[in-house]
Parts: sequence; C-alpha cells; structure tokens
Amino acid sequence: MNEDAQPRQHKYKRIWLALTALAVLLAILIVPPLVSVSRYKSRITRLISTSLGRPVRLSSVEVRLLPRPGFVLNDLTVEEDPAYGLEPVLHANTVTASIRLLSLWRGHLEIDSISADEASLNLVRTTSSRWNLDPLLRSATNQAQSAAAGGLPGKTLKLPYLEATNSRINIKNGTEKLPFSLLNAEMSLWQESPGNWRVRLRGEPVRTDLSLEQADTGIVRLEANLHQAPQLRQMLVHLNLEWREAQLGQLTRLILGSDAGWRGDLTGELQLDGSADAAQIKARLRATGVHRAEFAPVAAMDFDANCSLVAHFSTRAIDNLLCDSPLGNGRIRLAGDLPGEAPGGTAALPHISVELDKIPVAAGLDALRTVRSSLAPGLDAAGSVSGKITYAPSAPETAEAKKPAHFRALKAQPGPLTGGFTVAGLAFSGKGLSQPILIPKLLLEPAPASANQAPDAPQALVATVALPGGAAEPLNLLSRFALSGYQISARGQASILRARELAHLAGLANAAALDAVAGDALTVDLTAEGPWMPAPTPALKIPPAGLPLPKSGSLPQSAPLTDSITGTVTLRNANWKADYLVNAVQISQATLHIDSGAVSWDPVVFSYGPLKGTASLTQPAACEASMPCVPHFEVQLGALDAAILQNAFLGAKERTTMLSTLIDRLRSSAAPALPQLEGTVKAESLLLGPVTLHEPSATLSTVASEVQVTAFDAGLLGGHIHGSGTLLTPTSPGGKPAYALEGELKGLSSQAVGQLIGLRATGGVFDGSGKIALSGFTGDDLAASAKGSLHFEWQHGRVVGGSGASAAPASLARFDHWTGDAEIADGAVTLKDNQLKRGGVAAQPVLATVPLAEPAKISFDAAKPANPAHK
Repeated sequence: MNEDAQPRQHKYKRIWLALTALAVLLAILIVPPLVSVSRYKSRITRLISTSLGRPVRLSSVEVRLLPRPGFVLNDLTVEEDPAYGLEPVLHANTVTASIRLLSLWRGHLEIDSISADEASLNLVRTTSSRWNLDPLLRSATNQAQSAAAGGLPGKTLKLPYLEATNSRINIKNGTEKLPFSLLNAEMSLWQESPGNWRVRLRGEPVRTDLSLEQADTGIVRLEANLHQAPQLRQMLVHLNLEWREAQLGQLTRLILGSDAGWRGDLTGELQLDGSADAAQIKARLRATGVHRAEFAPVAAMDFDANCSLVAHFSTRAIDNLLCDSPLGNGRIRLAGDLPGEAPGGTAALPHISVELDKIPVAAGLDALRTVRSSLAPGLDAAGSVSGKITYAPSAPETAEAKKPAHFRALKAQPGPLTGGFTVAGLAFSGKGLSQPILIPKLLLEPAPASANQAPDAPQALVATVALPGGAAEPLNLLSRFALSGYQISARGQASILRARELAHLAGLANAAALDAVAGDALTVDLTAEGPWMPAPTPALKIPPAGLPLPKSGSLPQSAPLTDSITGTVTLRNANWKADYLVNAVQISQATLHIDSGAVSWDPVVFSYGPLKGTASLTQPAACEASMPCVPHFEVQLGALDAAILQNAFLGAKERTTMLSTLIDRLRSSAAPALPQLEGTVKAESLLLGPVTLHEPSATLSTVASEVQVTAFDAGLLGGHIHGSGTLLTPTSPGGKPAYALEGELKGLSSQAVGQLIGLRATGGVFDGSGKIALSGFTGDDLAASAKGSLHFEWQHGRVVGGSGASAAPASLARFDHWTGDAEIADGAVTLKDNQLKRGGVAAQPVLATVPLAEPAKISFDAAKPANPAHK
C-alpha cells in the first residue's frame, strides 16, 4: 500500500465510526418510543416469576439502553408462599433488569441480572424450622431447568444474578415479625452452575423497637456456597460469618432489649461446612476491655475462645464439642456431646465436662460483677481455681424403678455431676474491710442427690466454710451454685463491725442500718438466693407494614433480679445512735426479721433515758409507684411520769440530763431532719401533775421537721379525750418547738374537774372541745405562749365551797345546764360568754379565771348586773 492510500484508509475509518455512533444515537432516541413496552410487561413479569418461583407483580416497565440494554421495573412485589405468611417476600420501588444480549440475537428475551435498591426482604421461619428461601431456591432451580426461554423445549434458563443495595432484611417467626433487622444491607445471590448457589451479605443489625447507636452494633458479613438438594437439611453449605466491631452495651440492648451494663468490644467468627444433618463448625469469640459500666477494673476480663463441634440441626444434637480459652494466667476447657433424640423418640443423655486450670478468682469476681453491679467495686480477690466437673447422667434402671418406694428410699442414687473445683489461697481485701478475709482452701463439689429427689432435678455445687466473724463462734457459710442461680446460708455469730462490712460488700439494701449500732456480737440465721441473670425480656410483636409501632413507654422492660433474703438477726446489749437523737438508745434485745424484701424489727426491748418499753418497726417490701414506702412503728411504754419526762426532755435544772443537751444543741444550730415514719405510741398511763391519762395512745407520722398526731386517745378524769395536733421542731438556730393541738372531752367526771381547779363539784358529766397553740422548751415558756379557745357544757351540776376569790357564786350552787366559752391567753384560761340555767330560767353569767400553773386555783370575778326586764 502506497503512502497516499494510508490517509484515505484512516479517513474512511473515521467516517464509519461517526456513522456508527450516529446510528446508535438515533436508535437511542428513536427506538424506545417506538417499542411497545406494554407488550413486554407481562413477558418480563412471567420471566421473573419463573426465575424466582413466586408470583410477581409490577406497576410499570421502562426501556433502558445505556449503559447496557435492560428494563427499569417500578413497584416490584414478589409474593410469598401462603404457607409462610401473607406479606410479600420482597418489595422494591425500583428494580433494574438487564437483558442478555446474546438471547436477542436468538430471538428470545432473557434476564441477565436483577438489581434492587432500597428493597425490603422478609426471611420467615415456621414452627417446623422451615425457611421460606428453601422452596424459593428449589422451585426456582427446578423451573429453570424445565422451562425454556420463550417456551422452547430443550432450552435451560440460566437464573439471573440477584443483588440488592441499601436494603433491609426483616426476620419473622411464622406470622410474627421479630424486632430484629439488618439495615443498609448489601446482598448478592447467584448461580455459578445449576444447583450451585452463592450468597454474599453485609449489614448492620438493629432492633426496630429500640433506639440504638447503630454504629456500635457492629457489622455482619456472610459468604456462603449452597449446593442444591431435594431437601434443605440435605443441602451442602460452606459458610463464613463474621460479626465485628460490636460494643457490648449496645449488643446486650440488641439481644436482650435493655443495657445489661457491660462494656467492651466483641468480635465473632464462624465457619460451617456440611449440611443440616452433619455440619462441622468452627467458631472464635474474642472480647477486649470487658468490664462493668460503673467501674473500671485494674485488668479487664478479656477472653479469646475457640470452639469446634459437629452440629446435627435436624436432630438438634452436638458431637465432639471442644472449647478452649485462656483467661489470665489460667485456661478454661469445655468438652462434651449433646445428643438429640435417640431412636424411638427418647431423649439421649448428654455428657459435658468443664476443666479449670489456675483460673484467677479475680476473673470470677469480675464475671460476678457483670451480673451483680451492686457488689463492692473496691473489693480485691486473690487465689486461683483448678479442677474438673463432669456432667454425665445415667439412664434410669428399670428394675430399680419397679422396687417399692420404701426400698428405693434406703439408697440414694448418684447425681449426674462428679468431680470438683478447689480454690487455693482465697483472700478478699480492699475498701470496706478492716482486715482481709482469708480462706486457705475451699472445695466446691456436687451436692449428693437425695433419695427422694426426682431424677431430673438439677444438681448444684456446694461449699461449706467457717468464716471468722470477730465473735466467739465462727460464721458458717453454706453455698449452693446451680446453673439457674445461687443460694447462700449464713449461721453463727459475727461482730457488728464484721457484719457491717460484709453487708456493705454484699450490697444489701439495709446495710446502712448497722452503721449506727454498737454492742455484743450478732446471732445470724440468714439465707439469700436468686438467679444469676434477669428474666428474659418478652419478645415484642411488630405490627405489619403500614401500622404504627408501639410507643417507647409501652416497650417491654427487662425484669429486675428477683433476689430474696429470709431469716433473722438477733441483737443484744447494743447501743443505737441516730443523728436526730441526743443520746443513744439502749437495746437489751432486738430481732430483725427479713422476708423477701420486707424488713421488721420485732420485738425491740429498749430504754431511752427514763423511757423503757418495747417497740417494733416494719419496712414494707414494695409500695405503689406513686406512694413512698414509709416504715411503720409501734411503741409500747409502761407507766410514765410527766415530771420525770420534764427533767429528761423539757428543761431540767441539772445540766447532765438529755434535754439540757438538746436545748444547747437546738440553740446552736438547726436540728437534724426527722426520718419519715408513721405509727402508734401507747403507754399504760401518763401522770401530768394532778391529772393521770389512762392508756394513752397516739397515732402519728414524722417527716423532716414536723410531727403530725393524727389521733390521740386517753382516759381522763373519769371520761375520755380525743384529739390531734402537730409539732414543728426548730429549723434555725435559736428557734423553739411549736405545738398546735385540738380535741374533744367526753363524759368527764364533774367531781374530778372540780378537784382539778380547787372546787367541790357534783352532778352530771362534763363535755368540751377546744384548740391551743403554744411554743417553747420549759413549762413557763409553754404557759406564756399558749393561745386558744375552749367550749364546755355541764349538765345538772352543783358547785359549792371555796373562799375569797375562789368562792363559788351562788348561781353555781345548783344548775340544770351550764355552757360557755373560754379564752386561753396570757398564761390563763379566762371564762367569757356563758349561759347558766336552772329550771328553764337563765341565771347570772359567771366570770372566772384559771391560771396555767400548778396548782390551778380558779378565781371568780364579780358578775355585771343584768339589764332589768321591760314591763
């Protein structure tokens, strides 16, 4: 070829390329409008339905030529098999279906790939452990192998490549949608060859009923190779699963529905090879920085566990289980077999062993703190645990079962647990302990099975230790540890100091009550028991699409730990000192009763200065949410003398008594707040100078600086007094207590009333009512500050005697009805308006004054002359 021909050849190539590009451009602009898309809609729907083996619906189809020929499908819905529910298995607003170009040359239309964005996929598991993808995969493969493209025989349809991005995968248990989903999921599903499926998945696990920090739940990645089989359990699977970057706090919220208080990072890996009948599984679980949220340990409880096993999913059996993990300076090894149903439908017997080699006790303490956040974080533990426990139940002996019950009871059957753990060098020290707790050796071994124990009853590990408690006798601890929970019994004696330390370390709710007690050793008989973990959160039913989710306030919450403590603690020869009391209360004996949260002291034999009596105090276990749990008390006193009480409480002349100290204390600073209490105080009698109150009883309540007497009853002067009142304690330096009282007098003896004010009186009963307010510490202060009123009625009375100012006026010598009002002020009771009648005729009113002092001698004033009657 000459040099002139070469430029011409390049010129022709450029022209052909330009014409080709122009033809393609014209095809893009002209061909789509001329193509009748509606004629392909049913064809495409049928092709996708045939490929997936499910009915398919779509609203519209658009033709797309670039970047490769295909169709854009709007509102695609793949219907579900009715056996798995009514919701669609797949829904996507927009789906792109690419066409196989070679099929067009052959005159057929075949789908090469289906790509969905922002799709929603439902994975359904039935009660018979079948998944909705199983028939979908099998039917799709079978139909593809039997259906020809365009209906031509002898042709095999290659199933399209399925992929989804930015999608969501929901999980359903039958018709119930579970609150677990994968968001931002990327999934691919394709066939490398007929019957050989490949799956790739990536997503972020979430709960749809909770607000989670999605970035902290980790990333789930899955790659699997599935080989088609007649049944799902026969399908050969090669699967790799990873769950990385999961934060334990958010992970527990994801799984349990609430934050269990764990912190740290978790990574899990799983590899599976085989089928549902026999699958070889290898798993690795790594955790770093594991600790409770409320404290940071010196060394985090990290672990790296590797497990291998053969799983038989169809029979729910596990063979050759072996898990091994280092922990601290030791190692944990778990091995065994968990057979499923044996031939004939009977349950086969499992065999499991747990071996510990120098596992630090501190690691066990940290593990306990993950479920017992109240356990003192300042407690340090030393020592190590070694040993092996094997669980191997034996089959029941038919011949033994046929023996009479009284013969079987003579021989206890061995339990399924054998072996034991030895704890060497156990020591507890740290914050809260004045001296370390040292236990050189402790043996944990299976409890012997009782002869009357059911064969399937759970067996526990038990340990007995004599713990020095600072008393003449040790404190014996009997511990039982089972898979479901624990039980610890403590019996013996312990000093109050040691008991206080142990109670605080155990996180007992009422441990603070021992802080103000000193005295002889306690006698303890207590049993504590409870589960290791809270009860599981009930599964939340998620409504179908289109219906609103439940409000956050109605979401199920994790049940609290149901620990219970029962038993008694006996206190003798002790002193109890509270901030709001001047001196200590002397307790000769008191018994604390604890019963599953309810706490009561009954009886308490005490003395406080001149007061001697018995008391009881009850703290309820639970109250309504809107009401506080107020302790209730009852106090029973003997015969009381107001003079002795005054010397003790109301300003004694000697500076060594309690109230002299109390007065100085109240004048120097505000008094401590009173605890919130309610109850009753009773006494045999109360001597108030010349007056004796018989069997007085007061119902009262205390809160902050106020004492409210809701009811007061007593026998008085042959009758009865009923009243109520309040006491306000000083709230500032130099303040005085203030009293407000009101009450009713019923059936008082007129003779006794007369004797009280220095008169001789007889006749009917004396009734009255009144109220008074007063303040101060001493009797003089109270009398000078008293203000109030009194109303009285006296039927058929007679008053005689007296001389001088106390001489009774003649109108009182005999009367049918005397009623009136009196004023209490300026240290006296002054008779005001009153009416005196005899035989229906009004007599001259009486004016009199009774001083608030002892003796309370009445003095009469001259009455004003009555106005003459008009004739």
